[in-house]
Amino acid sequence: MSRILKNMMGVSQVQGHWLRHKHFTAQVLDQVAQRIHASEQGHSGELVLAVEAVMPSHETDSHLRALEVFGRLRVWDTPLNSGVLLYLALDQRYIEIVADRGITASAEQWQAVCTKLQQAFGRKAYVEGLLQAVEDIEAILRRAAPPLSVSDEPNYLPDEPVLL
Repeated sequence: MSRILKNMMGVSQVQGHWLRHKHFTAQVLDQVAQRIHASEQGHSGELVLAVEAVMPSHETDSHLRALEVFGRLRVWDTPLNSGVLLYLALDQRYIEIVADRGITASAEQWQAVCTKLQQAFGRKAYVEGLLQAVEDIEAILRRAAPPLSVSDEPNYLPDEPVLL
């Protein structure tokens, strides 16, 4: 069924809520939060995961919505401008990564992570794919985040995934 038809009939919204409740349980979210916390050790990068069951009707472009969420969750609010948002729009099956200006990774690197995660979700490997995406983002941040100095507080943003 085409994406437009699913949106018109409301099927994608139902699927988004179903995916969130089935695959993003409290246990999974806790596991992801622990993995994010561990991944942020030793570099200044700060990862925030936002999972949205249904994109709001006012924004149909997933990249613009990810930018909006980036701002609303204050992912930009780190001293070294090293915040990264991994945004999942479950109803539309969109994945976006938005990185603050202090991160020197290329758009191609972020797109590779999104593509790999999209493929994992296509195989219904939600947890494994998400944990692998956190590891892939960690590897990028180890090379592309500003250096962490002794005086820097290593964790400015929450590690717990945000459900929208």
